[in-house]
Formats: sequence, C-alpha cells, structure tokens
Amino acid sequence: MLSAEHFDVKFTSREVSAWGGLALLKKMMDGMGVFQAIQSWQLPMPGSNRGYAPAQLLEQMIVSIWCAANRFVHSDITRLDKTLALLFGWSRVAEHKSIMRLFQRFDQSKATELQRNCFNWLFVKLNLNRITLDVDSTVITRWGHQIQGASKGYNPRNHGRNSHHPLIAFVADWRLVANFWLRPGSAYTTNNALSFIHATLDNLGPTKVGLFRADSGF
Repeated sequence: MLSAEHFDVKFTSREVSAWGGLALLKKMMDGMGVFQAIQSWQLPMPGSNRGYAPAQLLEQMIVSIWCAANRFVHSDITRLDKTLALLFGWSRVAEHKSIMRLFQRFDQSKATELQRNCFNWLFVKLNLNRITLDVDSTVITRWGHQIQGASKGYNPRNHGRNSHHPLIAFVADWRLVANFWLRPGSAYTTNNALSFIHATLDNLGPTKVGLFRADSGF
C-alpha cells in the first residue's frame, strides 16, 4: 500500500467538473467561429423578455450531446454543472423545456433556412474541391405510437411496422452528411427526388460536385 510520503493532499478553490475535457472542444469551436455564426442565423426569438437567447439554447444542446445526452431531458446535465456554465459563459442556464420551446417555434420554412445556413457555413469553412456526392434513401423502423410522421410502407426487415423513409446525401470523400429529409414510411422512393437534389446543391454553396452517384430511385 502507498504511504502518505508518496503523494500530497491539497485543497483548491478552482472549479472541478467531470466534463473538463470539453474545454478542448470549446477552444476548437471558438477557433471555427461556430457560435458567432449561430448568432447571425436569425433564429426564432422568445416571446418573453425573460427568455433565453436562441444561440445559447442551441449551444447548450450541442454541449449536452457532447455529454452523451440523447433526450431533451438529458440536457439538464449542463444546467446542474456550474463549471460548464462558467466555461461557456452562461450567466443563466436554461432547463430542457426552454430548448424544446425553441424548436416548437420553427415551421418548415424556418427549419429549411436554418439547415441551409448550417451547411453553407460548414462547406465554406471546409473549402472542398470537386467532391463525390452520393444520394440514397433508407428505411428507419419506428416503435411505439407517438412517432410523428411515421407510417406503414415498404419495410424489408419489419413488415407492417410504422417507419420513416428519409432521403440522405453524403459527401463520400469526407464522410459528411450534405442533406437529410425525413419522410413518412409510405413515401415512394422518387418522391421529391429532384427537389432534394436542388436543395442539396444549395447546401453545398460554392462546393463543386465532381462525381454524382445515385441509384435508380433518382
């Protein structure tokens, strides 16, 4: 066994957190200018003067995901850790219901605009040249009775189950998602295929497509 001669016991007034490694991610995001970009995207504002800034709510959600949150309620982990609040400069930390209310203020047009702004900003930052763009559809089986937009359709693995049938675009060279449209399971493969391709090219901004790959559904 170790004796007291091998180590010192000290006390410190510095803040300690189990998520201290997020300081490195904070430096990375600051260097990329992520949160400055979020503030310029004209997010839906709260209806009350006491509401939280939309940019902070999105920042809290991103940090919560880094902390392994996979439900809105899990985002309260950032609210209970004072060290994280100091690290990211939050004078007040919102609960998960505030983040949910932010997303409830989005309609289809606002969600599309936000998605386009996110992807445009990303691909301008990456400055890629002549990418390989892959587009495809897939089937996601849904369980339970409260999955919005799910319906019965083609489902090769779980026949008769409700599902979604999303369209997805990938930048194959860099393993990046370039677009994602969630559709009900009853949607046919070619539904809105051309509109999806146009929206994907809008997301890419100045990035040029050198090779386009798709199956017969497109």
